[in-house]
Amino acid sequence: MRVFLTGGSGFIGSAIIPELLQAGHQVLALARSDAAAAKLQSAGADVLRGSLDDLDSLKRGAAESDGVIHCAFIHDFSDFHASIQTDRVAIETLGAALEGTNRPFIITSGTLGLARSSGSGSGSEEITEKDVGDPNSPLSARNVTEDYVVGLAAKGVRSAVIRLPPSVHGKGDHGFIPALIDVARKQGVSAYIGDGTNRWPSAHRLDVARLYRLVLELGKAGARYHGVSGHLTPVREIAEVIGRQLGVSVVSKTQAEAPGHFGFLGLVLGIDNPVSSKHTQEELGWKPSQAPLLLDIAENYF
Repeated sequence: MRVFLTGGSGFIGSAIIPELLQAGHQVLALARSDAAAAKLQSAGADVLRGSLDDLDSLKRGAAESDGVIHCAFIHDFSDFHASIQTDRVAIETLGAALEGTNRPFIITSGTLGLARSSGSGSGSEEITEKDVGDPNSPLSARNVTEDYVVGLAAKGVRSAVIRLPPSVHGKGDHGFIPALIDVARKQGVSAYIGDGTNRWPSAHRLDVARLYRLVLELGKAGARYHGVSGHLTPVREIAEVIGRQLGVSVVSKTQAEAPGHFGFLGLVLGIDNPVSSKHTQEELGWKPSQAPLLLDIAENYF
């Protein structure tokens, strides 16, 4: 299969490329710069120059491929609404180009915006693939995009959503964990919010890359999948690992103190997110096997 990939030079996308190539697929990857193009070519991908707001390049990539994986996202939390809007327009453009083809189209979403749905059968603890987004979440805008992609299944697209946890970890990570480490260095303490018992799911980037391939090959139209390893880590334990590695105190901050201490992280660090990937693992035969989050932080983040 020839796969059009956005975000191929990023942390997750750069792991997806070798995963696809080793399985016998070809990759056409979007590149917005010379540096990104060189990185993609060295990884064995063909390159299509363009960007998320260059809609003609997205249409061309979809037309020239047998399936699409959309991983790119503008991580500008100073204007998150604009990032969401750019993502939405890009996804709608790709989706429209794939209507009636029955080709796979996989987009990336997150678990932090989820609510426990009383009708999901998930009980009071687990958040499952059937649970829906919380309209009161600061991340709720991505829920609308999820619904659009699921709806493409009725228009002849084998569409699917992969929800990723707040920490997809591994060497080269530049997401939430490095941001927490940076805050601890600057503030001189490693902090959590409240009692720190709220739980975060996680997954290693290599396990996540394998999930994208499995959804591409086996995923059902209109399905949502969870790319979480099964380890639920209390945020206080993350702070404790960071504190030990930096040699600083570990302290609690109130929710009122959180924005001043953590910046944008204060909006999400206190969320309890006990997400399950049981259905995903059973349906696709996906078995995460890489190092768990706390071990990976201690060994590879300092």
